[in-house]
Amino acid sequence: MKKIIKYSFFGLIYLFIVFILAIIFLKEADAEIIKPNNGIEPYQVVKIVLRGLKNNDIPKKDNGIEQTWEFAHPNNQKYTGPLNRFIDMLKGQSYRMLLNHIDHKIIEVKLTNSIASYEVTVLDINKKYYKFNWQVEKYRKDGPLKGCWLTTMVSAPITLGSSI
Repeated sequence: MKKIIKYSFFGLIYLFIVFILAIIFLKEADAEIIKPNNGIEPYQVVKIVLRGLKNNDIPKKDNGIEQTWEFAHPNNQKYTGPLNRFIDMLKGQSYRMLLNHIDHKIIEVKLTNSIASYEVTVLDINKKYYKFNWQVEKYRKDGPLKGCWLTTMVSAPITLGSSI
């Protein structure tokens, strides 16, 4: 009888450990950042970035900003980085309305083989509308980013007013 209790106890401990590891694994899978690849179209890049910013702190703090950084053109990263500086910039006066916004709309303005421009309208958490001009370009240099669409420019916001 003691052996049965002993093995049952160890079995429960084993199941508990497996359960905890599964939870940790699932949390890590949720936090995975989408990496640029040449199969992602320019509209999708803007959509991925805006979805990340809309849910900035899900599943972890500043996850959306990190997602945005992944799709920033290397020239853009050079001037806005490193990542901690980029985080501060997005949390600053000019771009904070993008963080945890309520809704967004993307309208294609121009699309060529190498440049795509969009008009992005965002409804922020204070129920104010802002418009941005958003540009992505296809990366041409050799390396892992070759052929990927990356953000090269986001304009300063234009205030459109309240939704109320």
